[in-house]
Amino acid sequence: MRTITDTAAMQAQGLAWRRGGLRVGLVPTMGFLHTGHTSLMDLARRHCDVLVASIFVNPIQFGLNEDLDQYPRDLEGDAAKCQAHGVDLLFMPSDFYPPGFRTSVRVAQLTEILCGVDRPEHFDGVTSVVARFFGVIQPSVAVFGEKDFQQLAVIRRMVRDLAMPVEILSGPLVRQADGIALSSRNVNLSAVDRQRALSLSGALRELRAQVQAGERDLAKLVARARAQVDCDRLEYLELRDGDDLELLSELRAPARAFVAARYGETRLIDNLSVL
Repeated sequence: MRTITDTAAMQAQGLAWRRGGLRVGLVPTMGFLHTGHTSLMDLARRHCDVLVASIFVNPIQFGLNEDLDQYPRDLEGDAAKCQAHGVDLLFMPSDFYPPGFRTSVRVAQLTEILCGVDRPEHFDGVTSVVARFFGVIQPSVAVFGEKDFQQLAVIRRMVRDLAMPVEILSGPLVRQADGIALSSRNVNLSAVDRQRALSLSGALRELRAQVQAGERDLAKLVARARAQVDCDRLEYLELRDGDDLELLSELRAPARAFVAARYGETRLIDNLSVL
């Protein structure tokens, strides 16, 4: 496995692969990799000739007073995981944004709901960094996880709207044995908060069970689920369309439940298909 830290060198390599007719796969990450990330690498490996993983803690998707400086890092461990899961090239840019960088890519509406309410600048940072990754690495296919389901929807819309020649694949959300969604931020939880955070997946599973038992009253479903979440601050718990993320006025497929909650300074998200 090769490692490139220079952005110009990465773009030269990506362009050379494209000219050579190779199908390049990309798994973009912010590092501190876990099984959720490596499952995306395994998926991407089956759809490309050359696999690139990136590790870059993107500063422009963090707002004021968010956890940029506290975001966990383990570059040596990350490199070992990438190599073990078939990555051909690890891109860890040291100079990703050029001096005077001023361009922002914004997807309207989809970014103004759910996580976008409390993090109004977050998705502009996500779409801008992903668009630049696509320009630098020149992938044919990129893989994103369904844990960040809103992010996945936003990136798909950006690719469609801007006619980017990149196929977007999704990998399923990966959970630990007790049901908590795998997240790099889980390491920041105290033992007590780690136990409390189990209520996120528990509330979503119970909501799904009620739907499967025939409950169709959205207000009751959401109220019951909210009451089950044990956290310091519940940002949202909502039922939305699993395709366009529209807030549901009646229960219909594909319905998906979304939740975000804070435990001290740590913010966790989860989602689950319920119909």
